[in-house]
Amino acid sequence: MVAKKISSLDKVLGRLESLDSVNLTNLVQRLARERRLLETVFNTLREGILVIDPHGVIEYANEASSRLIGLKDDDIGNVTLWKLVPDLAKSMETNLEALRPKLPLLLREIEISYPEKRCLRLYIVPFKEVLDDEDDTESEERETAHFAVILHDITAEKLSTEEMIENEKTSSILLLAGGVAHEMGNPLNTINIHLQLIQRQLRKLEESPQAAKIRDAVEVCEGEIGRLDGIINHFLKAIRPSPPDFSDIHLLDLIEEVLGTQADELADRDIQVDVELNRDLPVIIGDRNQLKQVFFNIFRNAMDAMDIGGHLRVRAWSDENSVYLQIADTGSGISRDNLSRVFQPYYTTKKRGHGLGMMIVQRIMRDHGGRVGIESQDGVGTSIFLEFTQKHRRARLLKSADEPNGGGEIGTSG
Repeated sequence: MVAKKISSLDKVLGRLESLDSVNLTNLVQRLARERRLLETVFNTLREGILVIDPHGVIEYANEASSRLIGLKDDDIGNVTLWKLVPDLAKSMETNLEALRPKLPLLLREIEISYPEKRCLRLYIVPFKEVLDDEDDTESEERETAHFAVILHDITAEKLSTEEMIENEKTSSILLLAGGVAHEMGNPLNTINIHLQLIQRQLRKLEESPQAAKIRDAVEVCEGEIGRLDGIINHFLKAIRPSPPDFSDIHLLDLIEEVLGTQADELADRDIQVDVELNRDLPVIIGDRNQLKQVFFNIFRNAMDAMDIGGHLRVRAWSDENSVYLQIADTGSGISRDNLSRVFQPYYTTKKRGHGLGMMIVQRIMRDHGGRVGIESQDGVGTSIFLEFTQKHRRARLLKSADEPNGGGEIGTSG
């Protein structure tokens, strides 16, 4: 049997009934000081600390944990951890007491979207209060079982890993791009020069059926050369984008401009377009041409995915910091297995696609401090979600960059 170390405070609490009013007041003050000290220590930690019962009800939370998972003061003692972090309940039993004999420590990594998108690593450690009477029954020990939950924010770590992988991938593509541009560019130029010479010779010939056929063949070759040149330009633009030239942008005007350039094709395909954007939508800061490329790529994909008579819907809303766009189509959709590949280079479901459009979209949105997401159902349609930082929010973040916490705020904005 292991002997328990009894503190002076334990000794005092053991004879609580014999204390007079003065000593009782001193004891209460001492307990209050120790509680404040412990709360101060826990609240200075960057990691979140929770105490939950076997059913997940949160009985204690420090300030960091409240900030990480959006916990309110009146949630303490009333809300379960499973309600605030639903994905956690999916990966484990919600009755932790059933797991305690099997695992002394539970480790989970999850992604949450509220109060903001974060990646968290959770350590769940069982503990129990030490009973004064070691002859207490097993049921009484079980009633005292609790669990400490340590929340560690690994968002930056995940992003750094993803960026490192993407940078390595982009570097390899960049090496390939130089070779492709050189190897394809020079022959195409040579072919184009010879086609121009053929065109000049054809002008000198009298009109004949044979000359007309040759002229048509030359025009086809010139068209294909132009298409190949476009593929090379798309390729280079995807891996070597120019820095954004920021200015004030009204998204409604920009979207109407892009849809205007595609109006004839939309009408020819009998595609219905519904734009639900308010004129007083907050202003954002962006590169006009690059954002036009974003919308053009998304609208082009939507049109290619839809049959005659499809429906394209554009809607927007905002909160105090961001402006959100949803572009939804009624096209063929994307299977769940292929959804994660949408932003990968060269992935495409189109016969004549180059597979770089959504990679360009993701790169431009990232350079603008925004986000892009996708939802799709095979045979039903696809929705693209874009998030832009509002002008006033971006200006405030840039202004605070020199302040002690400025860099951290900027990191969480996009």
